Amino acid sequence: MKVTYNWLREFVDIKIAPKALADKLTMAGLEVASIEQRSGDHIFEIEITSNRPDWLSIIGVAREVAAVTNKKLYAGRCQPRRGKKPHQPNPQRLDVKIGNKKDSPLYTAAVISGVKAGPSPEWLKNRLELMGCRSVNNIVDITNYVLFEIGEPLHAFDLDKLEGDTIFVRRARAGEKITTIDAQERALGTDILVIADSKKPVAVAGVMGGKDTEVTEGTRNILLEAAVFDPVVVRKGRRSLGVQSESSYRFERGVNPEDVETASLRAAEMIRQLCGGVCVLRKRAGAPLRNKKQISLELSGVNNALGIDIPAARVKRILSSLGFKINARSSGRFTVVIPHHRPDIRLQADLIEEIARVYGYENIPVSLAPARPAAEGAGFKEKVAFIKDILVGLGLNEVITYSLIDKKLLRYFGIQDTLEAIEVLNPLSSEQEILRPRLMPSLALCVARNLNRAREYINIFEVSKAFFRSEGSFKEETRLAVGLCGERSFLLESGLIKDPASPLHLKGILEVVFERMGIKEYAFCAQEGSSDISVSIRGETVGFITKAEKSALDNLDIKNKDLFALEVSLEKMISYADPERRYKRLPVYPGICRDISFILKKDIPAGGLLKAVEERGRPLLKEVKVSDCYQGKQIPQGFKGLTVSCFYRSDERTLTESEVSPVHSLICSLLKDEFGAQFR
Repeated sequence: MKVTYNWLREFVDIKIAPKALADKLTMAGLEVASIEQRSGDHIFEIEITSNRPDWLSIIGVAREVAAVTNKKLYAGRCQPRRGKKPHQPNPQRLDVKIGNKKDSPLYTAAVISGVKAGPSPEWLKNRLELMGCRSVNNIVDITNYVLFEIGEPLHAFDLDKLEGDTIFVRRARAGEKITTIDAQERALGTDILVIADSKKPVAVAGVMGGKDTEVTEGTRNILLEAAVFDPVVVRKGRRSLGVQSESSYRFERGVNPEDVETASLRAAEMIRQLCGGVCVLRKRAGAPLRNKKQISLELSGVNNALGIDIPAARVKRILSSLGFKINARSSGRFTVVIPHHRPDIRLQADLIEEIARVYGYENIPVSLAPARPAAEGAGFKEKVAFIKDILVGLGLNEVITYSLIDKKLLRYFGIQDTLEAIEVLNPLSSEQEILRPRLMPSLALCVARNLNRAREYINIFEVSKAFFRSEGSFKEETRLAVGLCGERSFLLESGLIKDPASPLHLKGILEVVFERMGIKEYAFCAQEGSSDISVSIRGETVGFITKAEKSALDNLDIKNKDLFALEVSLEKMISYADPERRYKRLPVYPGICRDISFILKKDIPAGGLLKAVEERGRPLLKEVKVSDCYQGKQIPQGFKGLTVSCFYRSDERTLTESEVSPVHSLICSLLKDEFGAQFR
């Protein structure tokens, strides 16, 4: 889309240079791709997004210029006064008929008699040339001029070449053809909208006129068309014919119905001035849109979204400059009436975006959003939703399974409380006998189905109710269950790496959830004589991690794979959540890392060992973790090899060897004396 600097100045009192204006428009979202200086003017090449058809005109861009430069828009010249009703002793007879109002909600025709077609004046030729449009004759040039100025495409027919006294807006009939003004004969399909006289199509609606009725130097009477056509119909017709025009470019994006009669009057007045002639008749079929959309806008919502305080008067001034009508309901609350030229505005957020871009993104200071923990002040449902977001972020897929299950599913997994399960009196099938007391069996069924469909790795979770009897009454509890099965594959430079599911993956998932929820003092404890791992918070058991028995997997037809699952009570877990967050400065001084490698009895848990080391190494020990675990030929039976990394740092100074060594020696003594560690 091209616009010229001098043409814009006819509507806005621009005081800044072309380059500065281009920068302002670009910052406001109307990107000026290039500026070319020619014939004493500056041509702006502007990138127009498909949702802004209002920018496909000089007046539309001028409205934007007025807003970003805080100037007044002078659009009066585009809206000539309506004269008296056209009259002549023998008025021209003309009817307009629309086949389908959806194809063309509004069609206007003006008959102008006694015109003199010929060359355009130099100023008109030059202006069109700067816009990239060649001059044809004064009448056609005027229709193009108004198209660029207002954005409403017009078309002029030679009235004397039309058959009959009726204009039909209809779909083309099978077998019809038309020779367009580019001298190409085109076959028309029944999905193409045409303008026709009583015998034949004379134009492809919204795309291109016909050769037989074009305006030439011999034209004395014209029919001036201005209309609204369905964008989808125009697009389909243009693609079907393989043509493109300035008119179709605008109709495909939608024209403002309020501009139809304005453009027609503007063109008729210019024709009277430059070509002579008198408008003797005006006809209209259909009606322009009457109702305008309204959106409620709160000043607090604007300022909260942008992170700044914009005065109400400034907000009203910005929106008014863009053509919105503002009705104040109360202090800080407005009803904004959306003009027809802004069909892209649907929500309050759209209005806030308009305010921000005209106010200037560069004027909005860069700042950090206020820290607000996700769970703070939230109810149970919001916290559950937050946990789901965490799990999805970790790559898990949420599933929803039935609460009614087959009783034998519990037996498969060795769940002994089948007698305490809540049975359905009249189950619809054997698969819906009881309300499940655990979620894990349902996840196992889901895993089996996915494996049956050639999935190599399944990582799923479900948040749902578990139902059980307790103390003589029925109870239900919201639980989280996660199931992992199979192995993930990673292609690295060293080759294909396979990562099979394990209880450690489930432990890591829970640790992330605990950390994000502010849950501390949790523990994972292996159960004696079982592969289960209990999960506790501050000494209270909230769930478990387990590995499904092979017999259970065989019953579900899961072959050669292990299934690991965790199930926790969300109600218990969330009760320990601490939404408060504390932020610390980044460390200024460097730290020192020391590794300790030793052999330890296999049954000694690493968690308790790390906790003891952390307490002994305070305050210089900032972090301790297991960096390696090994069980092989060099390690005696019943033992495991561990490497523990200790990270020392001070917040006050750079540590020296003499300060770190005594603390590190204490830790080594602790490992040897209390845990029986043998150093390697």
